[in-house]
Amino acid sequence: MKLNRNARIDTSQVRDQRGAGGGSGGVPLRIPIGGGGRGTLVGVVVALLITLVGGGFGLNALTGDGGGGETGGDAALEQRCAADDALTQLDCRNTLYVNSVQAYWRTALPEHFGRPYQPAETVFFERFVDTGCGSADSGVGPFYCPADRRVYLDLTFYQVLAERLGAGGEFAQPYVVAHEYGHHVQTLLGIADEVRRQQERDPGGANELSVLMELQADCFAGAWAHNATGTADASGQRIFTSVTERDIQEGLDTAAAIGDDAIARRAGNPVEPSQFTHGTSAQRQEWFGRGFTSGDPTSCDTFAGAR
Repeated sequence: MKLNRNARIDTSQVRDQRGAGGGSGGVPLRIPIGGGGRGTLVGVVVALLITLVGGGFGLNALTGDGGGGETGGDAALEQRCAADDALTQLDCRNTLYVNSVQAYWRTALPEHFGRPYQPAETVFFERFVDTGCGSADSGVGPFYCPADRRVYLDLTFYQVLAERLGAGGEFAQPYVVAHEYGHHVQTLLGIADEVRRQQERDPGGANELSVLMELQADCFAGAWAHNATGTADASGQRIFTSVTERDIQEGLDTAAAIGDDAIARRAGNPVEPSQFTHGTSAQRQEWFGRGFTSGDPTSCDTFAGAR
């Protein structure tokens, strides 16, 4: 994976709340298993990391104090990402990943689904954050809130991903970003609302529907990866100059590391398929790979066999 040093990093797509107090610091919202509702956070490993640390502990139990790294407001981020060494900065690289994913969907959504794309902000936070879905802490992992249509990311998550979950490749990061924006696309297409209604009608099938949602987001991430080198900034500069086979393997390795069965085994818990909410390692790899191979988000209908 190689980013274009000449691509402009558009920090207007990101809100940097690190070092600004984050959330209320009160009792954080414990995220329900299952996803898709207006008030439900939807994420790449939401609830799974909570399971990993025994329930009720945040990511700070794995990383120390849950903070760290450079912090600052939007102005500081803009200044940092305009510097010559911007691509050495974790937050600037992730901002550029956001730019690429949104550039892809700006074209792909009307082309493949006949719908206009509506941009969504990504919020960088540390420890706690207040959202339209409630107050959350870093223990939920990266997530998307349908109520305010924002992606939330504590960048220290990548340290956990590498050191505790065994997915340390660089491409793990844009994979995570693309997965979360996959949930935004599900909201724009009305898929998230339909899943919520089905979960309300059939609570016993809520987990299965959650799995289908997450696998579709993985597939959408794969479709973006296939097209990443075609995404450009506002001036037409390509954002990625290359995405290699090794990068895709890192994406697949990440998908495997955060499968429900892999998380359960790492936590020393029984593997209970009825409790799965995100899919097995094999399923997550399959659907990310399917999206990447086809490059077509319409190939990501994980719900087809469930209808």
